[in-house]
Amino acid sequence: MTHVPLALARVRELLGVAARSRIVVLGDVMLDQFLWGHVRRISPEAPVPVLEWQRESFIPGGAANVARNLASLKAPTELLGVVGPDDSAEKLKGLLQQDGIKCSGLMTVAGRITSLKTRIVADRQQVVRVDRESQSELGTEVTQRLLRTLENGLDGADAVVIGDYAKGVVTQPLIEGARRLCRDRGIWLSVDPKPAHRLDLSGVSLLTPNRKEAFELAGITDGSHRMAPLQDKLLLTVADKLLSQLAPAVLLITLGEHGLLLCRRGHDPFHIPTVAREVFDVSGAGDTTIAAFTLAIVAGASPVEAAIFSNHAAGVVVGKLGTAVVQPEELLESFRHEQVEAAPA
Repeated sequence: MTHVPLALARVRELLGVAARSRIVVLGDVMLDQFLWGHVRRISPEAPVPVLEWQRESFIPGGAANVARNLASLKAPTELLGVVGPDDSAEKLKGLLQQDGIKCSGLMTVAGRITSLKTRIVADRQQVVRVDRESQSELGTEVTQRLLRTLENGLDGADAVVIGDYAKGVVTQPLIEGARRLCRDRGIWLSVDPKPAHRLDLSGVSLLTPNRKEAFELAGITDGSHRMAPLQDKLLLTVADKLLSQLAPAVLLITLGEHGLLLCRRGHDPFHIPTVAREVFDVSGAGDTTIAAFTLAIVAGASPVEAAIFSNHAAGVVVGKLGTAVVQPEELLESFRHEQVEAAPA
């Protein structure tokens, strides 16, 4: 199956219901730092560009960016995770509070540092990134504290989103605990996986790997030429294997410039081409996709509608520089543009 349009009135309806939904986000939180400037010369000390600094900005990243995407679409959002006893944690909490995100579930853990990713951007081009972070797995005690906090926060929640960025928060006990808590309450559970962990991700509501991650999860080498997704037999084999082995209710494979591939057991794969008109930065596009899909689902969308909804949301953010989010009016404008282009001349 291929893409069909989603009516503007239906998008408005979903956004209206989404604003009354409550989502809990759990995972690896980060702080993204951007140093902006111009490059006009090469250093005399070494063959490297000299950045003439203009400004600095900070944005929540990782699972915090998933929460930020949900909040930007007006959904009440709560964020759970761990931070270090440092200035980056205070900066992150301040930004989250400005966005209206409840962050009392961020636990300070001694001996860890808050993940800080510093990107140096020269004339709209990222030059280098510096990562300062802890990557060791959380101990049993901290994981159990997180799960107790999650359990206490599930009253009135419509969905849980787990963002795994391989920084040690998302472990097998955390996945199993969250899955049990959500299953017992009939709550939707979305997971953005990191295959390097080799976690058992079976039985969740939504998995959102990118193409590379999907192949890694399936244990299959990606040797295909990048053909149209519905003609890509190797990609479809990977999707079938993941549906069979992990049995998610929905498998949504993000394909960059090729859009999204929606896969469910008992249904033909559904391909949604990208609607991005310009691509400045793909940073955080996966965060937008899982946030928007989950929000649409809990607002009453079908999986196909949710995939189209999230595809438009991601198409907006890749047209912005830096870790970005989509506002409701921007999302509506994306759908308006599509319908204008599709209208007969």
